[in-house]
Amino acid sequence: MRHHRKNRKFGRKANVRRGFIRSLAIALIENERIITTEARAKELRPYIEKLVTKAKRGELADRRFISARLGNQAKLANKLVDEIAPRYTERNGGYTRIIKLPQRAGDASPMALIEFLA
Repeated sequence: MRHHRKNRKFGRKANVRRGFIRSLAIALIENERIITTEARAKELRPYIEKLVTKAKRGELADRRFISARLGNQAKLANKLVDEIAPRYTERNGGYTRIIKLPQRAGDASPMALIEFLA
């Protein structure tokens, strides 16, 4: 039973799920907004917000931590630290927003837009 376990499994094994969330995070950092299912967006939000909080400090260890979480992509880590994180120096969390969209036509999945706040 999954009493009070909030994480979603998405029908995947643990290591595949980790890579799946990582790929969503990479897409969000590259494009700064993505359209995905509501469940995926809700699972991505805490992952990306923790990375932005680390990026606000911007030290070398933080860059390496972020790069490791994004599959050793230093360019994306630098974008997060140098471009995205400075927007939120005065904000203590809540760097993303999830906007609900109409259901997907094919299977009626609830869709959502997740984006960084301006």
